[in-house]
Amino acid sequence: MNAEIVSVGNELLNGRKVNSNASFMAASLAGIGIKVVRVTACSDEESEICQVLDESLRRSEFVLVTGGLGPTADDRTKKAVLKLLQRGLVFDAPAYENLATRMKRFGREISPSLHDQAMVIEGSTVIPNTRGTAAGMILSCGEPYANHSLVLMPGVPAEMKAMMELTVLPFLEGHSATVIIQTPVKSVGIGETTLSELIADVEDSLPDGTTLAYLPHAAGVDLIVNTIGTDREWAERDNRNVVEAVLLRAGRFVYATTERTFEETIGEMLTASGMTVATAESCTGGLVASRLTDVSGSSAYFLQGFVVYSNRAKESALGVPGELIEKHGAVSEEVARAMALGCLEKSGAELALSTTGIAGPAGGMTEKPVGMLCLALAEKATGKVRSKTLYMHGDRALNKLRFSQAVLRELWEYLRDMQQG
Repeated sequence: MNAEIVSVGNELLNGRKVNSNASFMAASLAGIGIKVVRVTACSDEESEICQVLDESLRRSEFVLVTGGLGPTADDRTKKAVLKLLQRGLVFDAPAYENLATRMKRFGREISPSLHDQAMVIEGSTVIPNTRGTAAGMILSCGEPYANHSLVLMPGVPAEMKAMMELTVLPFLEGHSATVIIQTPVKSVGIGETTLSELIADVEDSLPDGTTLAYLPHAAGVDLIVNTIGTDREWAERDNRNVVEAVLLRAGRFVYATTERTFEETIGEMLTASGMTVATAESCTGGLVASRLTDVSGSSAYFLQGFVVYSNRAKESALGVPGELIEKHGAVSEEVARAMALGCLEKSGAELALSTTGIAGPAGGMTEKPVGMLCLALAEKATGKVRSKTLYMHGDRALNKLRFSQAVLRELWEYLRDMQQG
């Protein structure tokens, strides 16, 4: 079954707001076997909303709309639907009670404009708003729309998401006989092209209904194995077989086949090993420590982070010899190694990570260009230090993200190799 998403709001057309609602809705619909064939953003003009909805309802079985249900003058979606379907408004007591309760909770009076939000379109199934004031609605549209369904929701993301999860998805799922199984295969340390070459034979012999989607990003490549069918058992089997075939060929680069993040994976590996880690950062400015501590419970394995941006800080906080910096420069493997060893000594952790580099846009030289990173990982038990120099290409923010990813990948590879013996 096909669906369309219509996002109403001038703010989506003038660049002031990113349409995150459409992304969430499309992913949610795909998860229950409903294919999104079109996403449309339109202005707050009533005539344009009417035109877009007319075209969408003629094409697709389900049309989901966000935005334009509020109490202000530019909220015109409800008026457009009334005109399009030639229906009237009726008072909905539960919607009014929800509105009154919320207003009372915040010590506000119900104004006439808010009272209007309890007026719903005739013949609609009301979607309760557990996060706000504007009720959503589900309507079955007669001719000339072949009884296609129209779903109206507020544009506020939290309100829309609650409606989708509690009401809309269960409603739509009851109308879909299609099964969709999606498995993410998340990888690091390998590019999209190299990954596709490694699994070329798998891609050439995919079972019917299964496709692969490559989603490269700054931190790695996510391969989505997508299987569509009518029998759940068969779809799950085909999907599982393809995932296993991919892992057989590219498993050394894969850190998860679930929605688990890279940071969560590293956290689980550190917890399993019983090891602790600390960080010494220059060019990443604390981003490595921030990412490690994004995980709940990270205090079990993350001890301390040093941000040593200046040469003086490297010397005073970590004991990096000034003559070493003078001889090799702050951006060098020698200094990265000394930073990691100093971090080990000062923190008492079993492992230490360090970064020193040039994020840009200024500071680069011919021999040490913008995007240069020197990183190190030091191990307390053996005193060994592994270091490397890498070169990235991007703006300052992207370089910092890639720098942090590179040193976290070094930690992940160390833990992976230790687990595998």
